[in-house]
Amino acid sequence: MTEDEWRGGLAPHYDYMLPGKPDDPVMRESASIWLFEENGAFALPRVGIEAMGTNWESHRVDMNAAFPGGRVLVETGGMHASHSPIAADGQPRVLGSGPLRFEVIEPYHRWRISYDGMPIETTSEAMAKGAIDTARTTPLKWDVAIEMVTPCWVQDNTPERLVGLSEREMDDARSMGLGYRMEHQFRGAGTMTLDGETRSFKAVGNRIHRQSVRPLDGFRGHVWQSAVFPDGRAFGYIAYPPAEDGSTYNEGYVFVDGKMHAATATTIPWLNAASLTTEGQDNSLDLAWDGGSAHIAGAGMLNTFKVMSEGEMAGFALNQGSTRYSWDGAQAIGMIERSTWLNKL
Repeated sequence: MTEDEWRGGLAPHYDYMLPGKPDDPVMRESASIWLFEENGAFALPRVGIEAMGTNWESHRVDMNAAFPGGRVLVETGGMHASHSPIAADGQPRVLGSGPLRFEVIEPYHRWRISYDGMPIETTSEAMAKGAIDTARTTPLKWDVAIEMVTPCWVQDNTPERLVGLSEREMDDARSMGLGYRMEHQFRGAGTMTLDGETRSFKAVGNRIHRQSVRPLDGFRGHVWQSAVFPDGRAFGYIAYPPAEDGSTYNEGYVFVDGKMHAATATTIPWLNAASLTTEGQDNSLDLAWDGGSAHIAGAGMLNTFKVMSEGEMAGFALNQGSTRYSWDGAQAIGMIERSTWLNKL
C-alpha cells in the first residue's frame, strides 16, 4: 500500500493542526479518540476537543471514561484556555485545551494524547436519565501513545466535491462537516492514574481529525460503529436515518487482507428506548460490499449518554459507548455512537 493510499488521498499536511485562528469564524478544528482497554477494564468512549474560530482563545473539552458496573467520569462541554499549536520543532502539531492535549508525532501514523483533570463522578444510569450531579468530582490522569493500524477513511466535503448535490445530500454533507474528516483505527499503550493507583494498559480504538464548517440544522440523528480485530480486520460506517423521501447517507468500509473496501450497513442498531441502559444492548449489524458481506454480532457495554434539555439541541439523546463485537468467531471491543430526537424513541 502506498503512502498516498494510506492517507486516503489527503495531502500530508492535513493531519497537522491549524497554526492559528482561522479567518472563518465558524471554521472548526476537531480531534477525538475512542479508546478501549483491550480486555474491557475501562473505556474512553469519546475524548475530544472542538476549537471554533469564534472563540479561539478557549476550546471545548469532552472526556468520557466508563468502567464496569456503570461508573462514569465525565467532562462535557467545558471551555478551557487553548494551548499553543506549535510544537518544539516549530510545526503545528498540538491541539490542546486545559487538561487535554493531542499531539501529532508522525502524521497519519502516530499521535500522543494526555488528560489530567477533575471530571464529574456519575453513573451510566444517571446519564441516561439526564440526572447528573455536577457537585462530585474525581481526579483522573492518563497518557497514551497510539499507532494507526488501518488506512485513513475519509469524508471529503471540500467545495469541489459538493457541486451538483441535492438539498438532502447537502443537509447530510453539512451534518458531516463542510471540509474534511479522517478516521483511523489504532492500537496503543499508556498509563492511567485513578483512585490513587497508576496502571499500565494496552488499548484499541479509533481517532478522528477534522477541519470543517459544521452547521447541524438538518441533522436527523445517526449511528456510527467501528472496531479492529486481533487478526487485523476492521470495519466502520456512519448512517443517518432516512429522510422524508427515503434517501439517506450510509457509507462505510471493511479492511480485509490488507485492502480497504467501500461498504454500506444493511442492518443498523438505531437508538431506541431500550438502548438507554448501562449494558447488554443488541448492537449487531450487517455490512455489504462489492463481493462480500458480514454479520457482526455486538453486545453493548461501558456506555455513556447525553440527554439534552437546553439549547439548540434540546430534546436530543446521544449514546457514546462500547460494544463487544464478534465477526466469524473473532472478538474485539469497539465503539458505537448513535443519536435521535427524544420524540422518536
